[in-house]
Amino acid sequence: MNDRTRADAVYEALLTRQGEQWVQPRVERTRRVLELLDDPQRTYRVVHVTGTNGKTSTSRIVESIVRAHGLRTGLFTSPHLERFTERIMIDGEPIDDAAVAAAWDEIAPIVELVDTELEAAGDAALTFFELLTVLAFVAFADAPVDVAVVEVGMGGAWDSTNTADGDVAVFAPIDIDHADRLGDTIAEIATVKSGIIKDGAIAVSAVQHADAAAVLQRAAVERQATLAVEQAQFGLTAQQLAVGGQQISVRGLAGAYDDLYLPLYGAHQGHNAALAIAAVEALIGGGTQPLTPEIVGEGLAQVTSPGRLQLLGVAPTVLVDAAHNPHGARSLVAALRDSFDFDEWGLVLGVFGDKDADGIVAELSGAAAQVFATEPASERAASADRIADLVEAHGVPVSVHRDLSEAAEAARAWAASADRRAVVIAGSVVLAGEALQLAAAEDWKSGWRDD
Repeated sequence: MNDRTRADAVYEALLTRQGEQWVQPRVERTRRVLELLDDPQRTYRVVHVTGTNGKTSTSRIVESIVRAHGLRTGLFTSPHLERFTERIMIDGEPIDDAAVAAAWDEIAPIVELVDTELEAAGDAALTFFELLTVLAFVAFADAPVDVAVVEVGMGGAWDSTNTADGDVAVFAPIDIDHADRLGDTIAEIATVKSGIIKDGAIAVSAVQHADAAAVLQRAAVERQATLAVEQAQFGLTAQQLAVGGQQISVRGLAGAYDDLYLPLYGAHQGHNAALAIAAVEALIGGGTQPLTPEIVGEGLAQVTSPGRLQLLGVAPTVLVDAAHNPHGARSLVAALRDSFDFDEWGLVLGVFGDKDADGIVAELSGAAAQVFATEPASERAASADRIADLVEAHGVPVSVHRDLSEAAEAARAWAASADRRAVVIAGSVVLAGEALQLAAAEDWKSGWRDD
């Protein structure tokens, strides 16, 4: 059995578990496994990132700057777009298949033991995400890494990633999402997310709704942690469009970093970069020592954020964005208007049924001249007919398509039929992953071909 087959077998074993959306507030189960493995997550420093939107991009930017600083990095994010090894990165690359298989062999006997304990106690077995977290923490220790940048799966306080003691807690913008699990208000959601602040740690936060800001401030005081907030202690000082992205200047916690190139579109990504810089300052020098500007520049210049305003095709232009809640959709609309010069956008839209589809459509409908409703390849997908009904209620022309391939073909033909039109695919991370694979298979960067 070759390494890829062994790694794929690990993923198949994970898929037999309760899925990622099956979440219980039970971090102690993951902690039990890690204790029996001698706590691998305590062998490196940790930057822990939560929020509603922007946490994956922020995590990737933090990791890139830390790596440019000469430290060996691990990056744990979710979900993946194409293959699960994307979730566990070592020094900027997806983990080797052999390393995945080796880490699984290491944890398997302990997993069996803990599953037996849980069954005896009448509790459910370890879940997909709990085991994926353990797998990542063991792989980082085996690498070994100097710093792990860890994105929360859901919430914070009881998320399995909260078994790591974050030296720095990072808060991307907090909004309503996963309300059935995290709470119906921003304050309730922020309370769960604030659980990643550890005693005596440093926390850095994007600009927040007043209710979330109050919760984070209170949590920092209770845990004797330092909290730095965008606009008050750090922030963007300049931002302008540039070829392939933007040029920004940032006032950090300890230094000023001017004329930095960030190869990502959207004003929100500039704010994510400022948050990431502050987080790295907190990690490297406790927030009191500036970073070397050249290192910051190198770190930003090599950042990628797949599935986030990513260019997939030309002639016509096709972008993909994983916007999967109203806040993300709002940021996408702002980026389309501010960063691109097209008269009309065709929107290929597919949303999960457990998401706020009405809210997403409400945000996106004003930017779309035509919507191509479809369904992500998941049993959780909302029907294309349901999405179309929501779009029609906003007075936007819409057509229904059984899958992404059909929807993308129709959207690209629509865009190619007139000047100054482009296409954006959005609404789901799963749909974004499908789009990446479809664009590569059909070579969208070679332009439209009417076969």
